[in-house]
Amino acid sequence: MTSLHQTPLHELHARSGAKFTDFAGYEMPVQYAMGVKREHEHTRSACGVFDVSHMGQVVLTGEGCAEALETLVCADIVGLSPGRQRYALFTTQEGGVVDDLMVANQGDALHLVINAARRDIDITLLKTGLPDQVNVEVLSRALIAVQGPKACEVLKALNPETETMVFMDHRALALADIPVWLSRSGYTGEDGFEISVAEADAERLMEHLMAFESVEPIGLGARDSLRLEAGLCLYGNDLDEQTTPIEAGLHWAVGKARRQGGEREGGFPGADVILTQLANRDHLTQRVGLVVSGRAPVRAGSALFDEQDNQVGEISSGTFGPTLGKPIAMAYLPVEMTQNGTRVWADVRGKRHEMTVTAMPFVTPNYAR
Repeated sequence: MTSLHQTPLHELHARSGAKFTDFAGYEMPVQYAMGVKREHEHTRSACGVFDVSHMGQVVLTGEGCAEALETLVCADIVGLSPGRQRYALFTTQEGGVVDDLMVANQGDALHLVINAARRDIDITLLKTGLPDQVNVEVLSRALIAVQGPKACEVLKALNPETETMVFMDHRALALADIPVWLSRSGYTGEDGFEISVAEADAERLMEHLMAFESVEPIGLGARDSLRLEAGLCLYGNDLDEQTTPIEAGLHWAVGKARRQGGEREGGFPGADVILTQLANRDHLTQRVGLVVSGRAPVRAGSALFDEQDNQVGEISSGTFGPTLGKPIAMAYLPVEMTQNGTRVWADVRGKRHEMTVTAMPFVTPNYAR
């Protein structure tokens, strides 16, 4: 039996009453005593802290590292200003998605945050795909997400400078005298911060955060329902190497400078496929949001059928949305079936559940613009 990796905060989770699960080879807290629904609601109304140290962190340095990274991703990295970060996608030669990641410009380096399940693949891609003058350093640092409408209030108490940060800012500063790299984005759809911190300082910082009355630790269960309400993709469910960014509705992740007629058109794997789809909108399937007519959640993998009982797709992500008070899901459907109001039926253990295509996000994000 293969032993699971543990994050630097594992003992703190155990003391906090966490229930653990295997996620991408890590023993991660899936929920605490509050339970998934209350943890979800607490993050929406106050402030939740999440241990996401299982995610990979990489720093790129060296001459031309931004230009070099653009040969692997479709985002505009050269145009990314110091102190800012951007969502990016590693792509395949066929136009599929290898992984989605965040890229921050630290001035003299690029800080990448990659998915745990794709860590080894991404690191190999970076080490083999970038020129020798670009140094690829894989970091051992913890990563803590602080999310919710009171997140700014909490971090402001630890360092007033954090209040001046807006969505997608990235800074090196100190929280409670602990040096960190701080970004402001939010995978939950709420205003939030992501804190990269030395492993030795992680538990001390977490204890500072959890000392606030408004803060509760939140597990992966609520993280999943929060991100789904926000209409955000999970790699392996909603993104994979057979799905293009355009099919996934991530056309905005293709930088304007990288598009047809842009100053650095193409130059990334699968550019011919992706840019043609972007310009002509001739892709065959599209990611959509779905709302279930009943109360039973429809899970990933459930087949979808049209009115004539033809299978037209399957659920990529599905759960109960506590904020909405109803089950929600995402799926890929033929483009001609993606208009809001279109009805499909999911097969759940032999029973059909009616679902309706709806606009995403299901819950409007509350980012600090």
